Amino acid sequence: MNNSESIKIPATDYPVHPIIASRWSPRAYDSKPIEKEKLQRIFEAARWTASSNNLQPWYFLVGLKGDEVYRKITATLVEFNQLWAVNAPVLVLAIAKTTNSGGDQNRSFSYDLGQAVTTLSLQAISEGIHSHQMGGFDASAAELAFEIPEEYKVLVVFTLGYLGDAGILHPNLQKLEMSPRSRRPVSETVFTGSFGHQADFL
Repeated sequence: MNNSESIKIPATDYPVHPIIASRWSPRAYDSKPIEKEKLQRIFEAARWTASSNNLQPWYFLVGLKGDEVYRKITATLVEFNQLWAVNAPVLVLAIAKTTNSGGDQNRSFSYDLGQAVTTLSLQAISEGIHSHQMGGFDASAAELAFEIPEEYKVLVVFTLGYLGDAGILHPNLQKLEMSPRSRRPVSETVFTGSFGHQADFL
C-alpha cells in the first residue's frame, strides 16, 4: 500500500466492506497496461447490474493508451482533466440508450448507467484497478467524433488503471491526491418519518 492509498482509507461512521472503503478516484496512474482478463471481468460485472425492465441501457467505448479511440476521448476532455487523465492506460466513454425497444423515452437510462459504472468500479477495485469518473468533457464533441446515434447519450468519461506515484502530478494535483477523504455524515443523509428527520436506527 502506497502513501496515497493509506491516506484515502476513510473514517466510516459504521463498518463497510473493504472493497467499498478502498474505492476512491485517483489522478496518478502507473503506465502498466491492464491485463485483458481483468478488463473482461470488470466489464462482465457491469453486465449484471440491476436494470429497469431489463433494458440494460449501458454501453462502453474503450480506448487503450496509444490507440485512436483513446486519442479522440482525450481530445474531448477539459484542460484540467487532460493534465492527469493521459497517464491512465484506459479511457472509457460511458454511453446510455435513452429509449426503450418501442422508441419511447426510458426515464431510468442515466440511473441505470450510473449503477453499471458503480458496479464495474467495485469489480475493478477487487482487481487492484482504480477508476476516476469525469464530467469535465465535451459530450457533444464525443458524440460527433464517434458518430453516436441520436437516441444514445454520452454521460461520463472514466479512467481505469493501476495506482501510480503522486509525484508524477502537478504540485496542485498532488495536494488533492494526498488529502484525506471526507463525506457528509450518514445521519444527515438517511431519514425516517419526514425529510430531514434523522433515521431512528442511526
